[in-house]
Amino acid sequence: MGATILVSAISTAFGVVLLSATGYLSVVLASNEMYGSSDTLAAVLTLLSGILLAVAVYVGAIVTANTFSTIIAGRTRRIALMRLIGATARSQRSEVATQGLIVGAIGAVAGLVATTIAMVLALPLLNDGLGVTSDWSPVQAVLVIPAAAVALTTWIAAWSGSRRVLTVTPLEALGGSVERSREEIAGVRGRKAGAIVLGVIGVVLLAGGILIGLLHPVGVLVAFLGGLFSFTAVSISAVSIMPPLLKATGRLFGKSVTARLAAENAVRYPERSSRMAIGVVMGVALVVMFAVAAESVKSLVTVSGGGEPDPAFNEMIDTFSTVMMCLVAVSAVIAAVGLVNLLTIGIVQRKRELGLLRALGLTAAQIRRMVLIEAAHVTVTALLFGLVLGVLYGWVAAQSLLGSVAMPPMWLSPTFVAPAIPLIPVAIVIVATAALTLGAAVAPTRIATRTAPVEALSE
Repeated sequence: MGATILVSAISTAFGVVLLSATGYLSVVLASNEMYGSSDTLAAVLTLLSGILLAVAVYVGAIVTANTFSTIIAGRTRRIALMRLIGATARSQRSEVATQGLIVGAIGAVAGLVATTIAMVLALPLLNDGLGVTSDWSPVQAVLVIPAAAVALTTWIAAWSGSRRVLTVTPLEALGGSVERSREEIAGVRGRKAGAIVLGVIGVVLLAGGILIGLLHPVGVLVAFLGGLFSFTAVSISAVSIMPPLLKATGRLFGKSVTARLAAENAVRYPERSSRMAIGVVMGVALVVMFAVAAESVKSLVTVSGGGEPDPAFNEMIDTFSTVMMCLVAVSAVIAAVGLVNLLTIGIVQRKRELGLLRALGLTAAQIRRMVLIEAAHVTVTALLFGLVLGVLYGWVAAQSLLGSVAMPPMWLSPTFVAPAIPLIPVAIVIVATAALTLGAAVAPTRIATRTAPVEALSE
């Protein structure tokens, strides 16, 4: 549960920083003669903060739901034993949801207190750095909102992630903890129908955002909703989407024993692999989306200017996109925490299997290499899929925002915004993903190689 507390704390801290920054900037700008009377600027800051906070909470909810789903898969036998002695499925699920509420509240309070203290200490430095004097106080009642939202979302995510409790039968107490196959999960009518409905709504809203964007920039808000709906559909149907992608990328790691075992494990446990991958897909897609949107805008202005880039405009866009990518990178960090946690839980739940491999002759080095390849397998697949989604969402954002803007030399609208891919941000994402792979495999490989074969087989 430590990772869930950390995710809740990071999400709350992010929300507190956003609300504090918005309040502080509003006070500072109000004292500025040029911008002080601009209600639009304050509204934009508030809207932007709300959107980013919603994204962070959304990512945290998916990571938490996936974490609890994995934990429940490992507790199948224990839950079945409880059912055998008279416990009901609903009482077991309520217990898990209560745990989610408790850890969510602990993380939210920790994030709120720590970030508020940090803001109190940072305020004098901000005032000195900006050369302003403000009477703004970092201790605000409104800061309770992100903490309450994160705690409530964690509770809902735990309840959603524990839905498998309802399907565990007392007879499963006689067997081990076995995850469902891809066919069993994909065959669930409610999941399949929900994914289709959300996907259709998302595609319609994305297309509607582009069309409305040809008339007014408000189309970007419609496209944003389309992005939420469509990615939620991808998340729900990840167990059907990710296994074929994992199988395809598995060929990149060669045909050695460890590589083949790692590839088979990813496909053999589709639910677990999909949970690990989807968080990374989300983090990569968010960062790349802002980078592609900003680069597309720069390319459009450059083409409109006769091929000559405007240094001042490019500098402004680069600054804005850098700030935005740093902000959404918090969501990527949350997803990374989820990957490390799920990979570690998976190794703990497979200690008996790893002990059997050791007993059959695999060395500790081979086990370590297998776990590392498993982590690389998931992150490479998630990276490629996230890059594709990020480019698509980034272009939709740029097109829906600027489609109605008349551009030189003809000064006609609607305007077509060609997608442009920035190389440096993409390279940074690739390097960060490689570092994540190595970091995510540290704890699991240590667990996998420290347990003696006899001890693992006795569990």
